[in-house]
Amino acid sequence: MRKLVRLMLVVAASGLAVAATAVPSQAYATNYTALGDSYASGTGTREYFDEGCQKSKHAYPEQLAAEKGYTLTFAACSGAKIGDVQNQLGSLNGDTGLVTVSAGGNDTGWTDVVVQCALPGVNCQDDVERAEAFIRDELPGKLDGLYGAIRAAAPNAKVVVVTYPLLFNGEDCNAGTFFSGAEMESMNRAAGLLDDTTATVAGNHGFSVVDPRGSFTGHAVCDDEEWLNGLSNPVGESYHPNQAGHDAFTRDIGAQV
Repeated sequence: MRKLVRLMLVVAASGLAVAATAVPSQAYATNYTALGDSYASGTGTREYFDEGCQKSKHAYPEQLAAEKGYTLTFAACSGAKIGDVQNQLGSLNGDTGLVTVSAGGNDTGWTDVVVQCALPGVNCQDDVERAEAFIRDELPGKLDGLYGAIRAAAPNAKVVVVTYPLLFNGEDCNAGTFFSGAEMESMNRAAGLLDDTTATVAGNHGFSVVDPRGSFTGHAVCDDEEWLNGLSNPVGESYHPNQAGHDAFTRDIGAQV
């Protein structure tokens, strides 16, 4: 009996030793860099610790780092185009375990498209078509250059490309905007093209993709539970994810990392 007890203790001690030395599944991502534009920085959440770039504690990079215990370099900045994101890569190195990146929307001139479509009596179809032409003809090359630079700077990192939700549900409930149903449909179509194009280029680099279109269904502008702001005061908060939207991004990204 004593021998059996001793044997059980030895086996238990061995198991504890293995558990103590095992590498946690998330250890690869201890050093996390968040790159990108306003959809990554937290514009739309209305509370910022960095007004210049509109970085928010409610933004998904901050939430993800706190939830997972990552060490965060929060490089994303409101208004960033792909060239600006190229300049955010300074913290990347061989020890970087996770990179998230949201980029491309500003390069398409998306803000101008929404503004034109919101005006009364203005046909914005030409603006939408110009954005779509850019997405088809120029965006892939720009993203390819950015993603190649990210991989070169962070050769060991898991890279997660985060795309954009669709803004509209077909209803315009804001007194200061004049979107027609056709305009909202065409803008959603262009946004979908942006997401699909981004995902294709990301896949060519072996990167993971978080596409929020499914999660945000039923939570667009003018839905009962909005995760996206409509026309807001100040106007810069408009058409960006609110705090609930960044909670959703955090859940979707967290499921992949």
